[in-house]
Amino acid sequence: MLEESVILDVNGLHMHVVSAGQGPPVLLLHGFPDTHVVWRKQIGPLAEAGFRAVAPDLRGYGKTDAPEAVEAYALDNLRNDVLALLDVLGLGKVRLVGHDWGAIIGWSLCMHAPGRVERFVALSSGHPAALEHAGFVQRLRMSYVFGFAIPGLAEHALKAGNWFFVRKFTRDRTQIGHWRRNLRPPGRLTAALNYYRANLKLGLPHHWPPVQVPVMGVWSDHDPALGEAQMRDSARYVQAGFRYERIEGADHWLQLTAADQLNALLLAYLREPYSAAA
Repeated sequence: MLEESVILDVNGLHMHVVSAGQGPPVLLLHGFPDTHVVWRKQIGPLAEAGFRAVAPDLRGYGKTDAPEAVEAYALDNLRNDVLALLDVLGLGKVRLVGHDWGAIIGWSLCMHAPGRVERFVALSSGHPAALEHAGFVQRLRMSYVFGFAIPGLAEHALKAGNWFFVRKFTRDRTQIGHWRRNLRPPGRLTAALNYYRANLKLGLPHHWPPVQVPVMGVWSDHDPALGEAQMRDSARYVQAGFRYERIEGADHWLQLTAADQLNALLLAYLREPYSAAA
């Protein structure tokens, strides 16, 4: 399936976007420390199934601009980037799939701009309120966030030993090469870490509204950072229908280490009539 690669002016950024296929649009939002390339096993199947798959490099990643200021990576800016991208592409409403930080952005879109999201698939990261109330063990799982927040030290630690810790993130060895190539250029690793630094306040007690968009949450049982409860309990915060799916034997990057299982779930859910999804 032929992919189109373009650079667009989006919310004051030059944003790189890859797309393939014709049909109802499916927007794919990656997380840390990825680019659109993490969706390489989904873009083709979605296009072949009659969808238009759209996968941007979010700000700071890939071929998209990387602002220097930490506050440029606050969640409001990340969400506004996506809304501006939809406007530039002329897309009124999309089926949305987000992983990791892409899922957090997706939840924020569902809260603040539900009219732009027909349905949402959250991979790995549950509703922020469910994450907040997931308990002490979940907080321990995410203690790495405090290390990521330390400027300089985090960059040094991640690059040390030929990116030793980064190489431990996933079993998919091909993805590790993509990470190293994309994080090596000056400022790029810092930009990726700024997602955490600019949003530390999100870990404080916060009023997170429920969403009025149908949601499917997908969690993988070898995810070291995010536990099952925070995804399963997201049902409490979805008022338009929530479906929970668990994938066995996959790590956090389930779109790579469980591509066939995930693609089957995606295609089935994204094809459903709206009434069934809701």
